[in-house]
Amino acid sequence: MPTYDFVCNACNQRFDVFMTFSEYGKKAVHCTHCNSENVRRRMTKVRIAKSEESRMESMAENFSGFESLEEDPKALGEMMRKMGNTMGEDLPPEFDEVVDRLESGQSAEEIESALPDLGNAISTDDD
Repeated sequence: MPTYDFVCNACNQRFDVFMTFSEYGKKAVHCTHCNSENVRRRMTKVRIAKSEESRMESMAENFSGFESLEEDPKALGEMMRKMGNTMGEDLPPEFDEVVDRLESGQSAEEIESALPDLGNAISTDDD
């Protein structure tokens, strides 16, 4: 059954209601916090699942002209953040720190000198 999000106009609390498609619009909805009928539907973000191939194609289209970003750390940081969000994968905290620094205007060289161990995060026991 789909979940529908609501907000109570009486107590301003958010709540979810499970109901079938056929029940929606016909079944009375009451606030789960104060039992008021004075509620409104809350519109939420819609997520669309994309294949790996379509995500990569979308990234390629969005990030053409990458060469010129080398001289513009803020634009490079914005591009990296978009790429990270588009990939839909959990990225390490270091990624966010580097992107934050780029977006604040720090150059790649400044970031490398401030975070010297960043490139050596992976080590082996054989060393």
